[in-house]
Amino acid sequence: MKICVYGAGAVGGHIAGRLGAAGADVSVVARGRHLAAIQQHGLRVETRDGELVTHPTATDRPGDLEPQDLVIVAVKAPALPAIAEHIGALLKNDGLALFVLNGIPWWYFHAHGGPLDGTRLSRLDPEGALWDHVRPERAVGAVAYTAGSMPAPGVIRAENPRNRLLLGRPDGTADARLDELSALLNPGGLEVAVTPKIRDAIWAKLTMNLIGGSLAVLSASPMKDVLDKPAVAGTAKAMATEAAAIARALGCYPGSPEEGLTKLAQSGHLQSIAQDLAAGRPMEIDAMFRIPLDLAERLQVPTPNLDLVIELATQRARAADLYQDSGR
Repeated sequence: MKICVYGAGAVGGHIAGRLGAAGADVSVVARGRHLAAIQQHGLRVETRDGELVTHPTATDRPGDLEPQDLVIVAVKAPALPAIAEHIGALLKNDGLALFVLNGIPWWYFHAHGGPLDGTRLSRLDPEGALWDHVRPERAVGAVAYTAGSMPAPGVIRAENPRNRLLLGRPDGTADARLDELSALLNPGGLEVAVTPKIRDAIWAKLTMNLIGGSLAVLSASPMKDVLDKPAVAGTAKAMATEAAAIARALGCYPGSPEEGLTKLAQSGHLQSIAQDLAAGRPMEIDAMFRIPLDLAERLQVPTPNLDLVIELATQRARAADLYQDSGR
């Protein structure tokens, strides 16, 4: 199975390094100094269990690669429409594009069932490039629980002692290629599970991103330094309750928000969206913040606490010139 990791940053580079260490036929699409370092010295992944050094085929020209069975897309949501045609061209006709994303993915309502089935999310795919070039029937959802950073070009630091990846197709069907990916990654320390209910997994993490991401943008702090304040903790609990109500209105059951809040309150890792703000990078405001509130409004789910905190976080992004409303 030929696998390309499109976007070899903290998450994508970690996955690519694990695949390379497992002997997979893997390539990466990267750019700039990071690409040059991988080409010259290999990809180095620092884990709690030691260092992995691999030498994947690395390029900034995806058209130079052979057609792929699986493309693991690990770039931020705002960048996806611009590379949709490249992703589609990389795939074999029956290949799969696995999107490792925070927030609501562009394909969310494909094979959803019910009155919203087939709904397109124009905030995420304004010209329909992802829908047309990648095609939602070739999409796979992925939820990653792996904190990481890039301390130097060509170097990925995996910070979590435990790293997990949940995978699933929108229609819930099984796929041997996902099982093969799981078999490649599990022995090396990246726990992979395939689920028929990927939307439940998306909402479980999204609930924590709605809280942790927005509060981190406002406070520039990891959640262990924020959620120890009773007033903030109370608001966070109310936000979690509202997020769970949106999920249930969409037919999802993401589990106990209290358990997620407990883990969030222990986290010393600064949320990625706050890292993007500090670094001046485009922020995943639509996928993580605006679309969940759009859906709440459409479904008539009251979200007063989320509305306030998310609006403030969105304004912080606007003030930094890192977000412009793209509409619905």
